[in-house]
Amino acid sequence: MNKPIACGTGPLALAGAMPLRAAGFIVTLYGDVVVPRGGEVWIGTVIEACAAVGISETLVRTAVSRLVSAGQLEGWRRGRRSFYRLTDAARAEFEAASRVIYGPPEGDGAPARWRFVHLPELGADGRMVQLERAGYARLRPQLAVGVARGEAPRGLLCFEAEASGALGLMAGFAAQAWDLEPHAAAYRAFLERFAPVDAAALDGAEALAMRLLLVHAWRGALLRDPRLPAEALPVDWPGHAARGVFVRLYAALSPAADSQVAARFEGGKGPLPAVNAVLEARAALLARGANSEVGQGVRGGNERQGRVAP
Repeated sequence: MNKPIACGTGPLALAGAMPLRAAGFIVTLYGDVVVPRGGEVWIGTVIEACAAVGISETLVRTAVSRLVSAGQLEGWRRGRRSFYRLTDAARAEFEAASRVIYGPPEGDGAPARWRFVHLPELGADGRMVQLERAGYARLRPQLAVGVARGEAPRGLLCFEAEASGALGLMAGFAAQAWDLEPHAAAYRAFLERFAPVDAAALDGAEALAMRLLLVHAWRGALLRDPRLPAEALPVDWPGHAARGVFVRLYAALSPAADSQVAARFEGGKGPLPAVNAVLEARAALLARGANSEVGQGVRGGNERQGRVAP
């Protein structure tokens, strides 16, 4: 059960109520702060940022070592200082995730395309588990359906199509195929934790810690969600409100958080900048996502009534 969070609670107390693992939080730190500013940071900076959410230096060093062993981080030394960056493979993976985390809802107004995947009988169980983790739903032991995004699964027979006819039945179809309640619960927990946060009450270090927790929680909820189009979701889908809170709070926390980065974060070539062109592009993408979310909610409601919003 999620622990309740009182309005005005700071990042350290909020972190204590979240399922927070050092390695996952460090990946969030790199994706949100370090990669857009060149990709490299001193481990002392990582230790300081993690301490703000209650992660000890011992846990940080252990997690960094494990991330290196797993091929996600690589390190180098300058004098007595150790610096770490995401490996090329990990960076490519996180940049793909970043487009989902910071960008507008996928599809952004275009009619959704659906992908039906037929699995060969041999090895079907294992492949089906992989597809379900990627957001597909099991229709039969050898047949799955999901939103057609990205490359089609290799080695499998795939068909893609757009829905037509009685589109008002789409939400019922999705409710039968996917178990959406765990994802709805994750968004409700996100709202409970972050909707009451007052960014103006936080200093620079607290604002940065809170923004990292915000991104970490949003990333966890969003990337596990099959991210169905609006017309396939319940009318009261909490993911819409959660996206609104994420965009609003991220923007409110960023001025103080980015100033803290410039003051305290040391990269391989010196202090990291507060902002740059990459971060300005991210801010524009977030703003676009806020506008798209309103449109998605209206369009989904209209399509459930048998019409499409103009």
